[in-house]
Amino acid sequence: MELNYYAEMAVRLVNTEEPDRGRDTLTGADVVRELFGANAQMARRVTDADVPRLRGVRTRLRAVFGAAAEGDQERAVDLLNSLLMDFPASPQISGHDFLDDEGRPRWHMHLAEHSANATAGYAASACMGLAFHLTDLGVDRLGVCQAGPCRNAYLDTSTNRSRRYCSDRCATRANVAAYRARKRLESRESPESRESPAGAESRGSTSGRTEPSTHLATDETER
Repeated sequence: MELNYYAEMAVRLVNTEEPDRGRDTLTGADVVRELFGANAQMARRVTDADVPRLRGVRTRLRAVFGAAAEGDQERAVDLLNSLLMDFPASPQISGHDFLDDEGRPRWHMHLAEHSANATAGYAASACMGLAFHLTDLGVDRLGVCQAGPCRNAYLDTSTNRSRRYCSDRCATRANVAAYRARKRLESRESPESRESPAGAESRGSTSGRTEPSTHLATDETER
């Protein structure tokens, strides 16, 4: 089964919305068709009614990623199980599109498309792919970008489970922000910055009083 492809369908749907920025790109049937990618057969079934339907699925999928990112594994699994119940998949053995060097089919698992509408088909594939990804690699492999205000979902496929951001762009932005924060902290903690303004004014005032007293002494000597 093309696990990565199906699981990425869940990521693509969730990331059509940026809630902290107030952005939503899931605005019409054409956008929904683009989500299906190479699956032209299912994309042809898309209607305007699939926009609100998929928005509902998106909200539920974001909750799965959110629970996983917070370390609440049982809640993430419960939420995904609920989606699997509402959008059942029909796995079948397929091979007609993949032939070996001798022209024989390369048999693999495929999710058949016998759903009532395009949303149900998309949700069934996305949720099944996400379920296989979760059970094979772990709940903690489902993440939410930590470079606020971005809250994009991602699948962590790193060897050491170290991924924290949805993209290289967000990783760079977060690293730059952390570097600047460290520099500001170092500046505040330096000896020059710790000197109080009152102390500096006190030294300036003392210097100003000393000079007039010297002039007075000189005047008295001359007289």
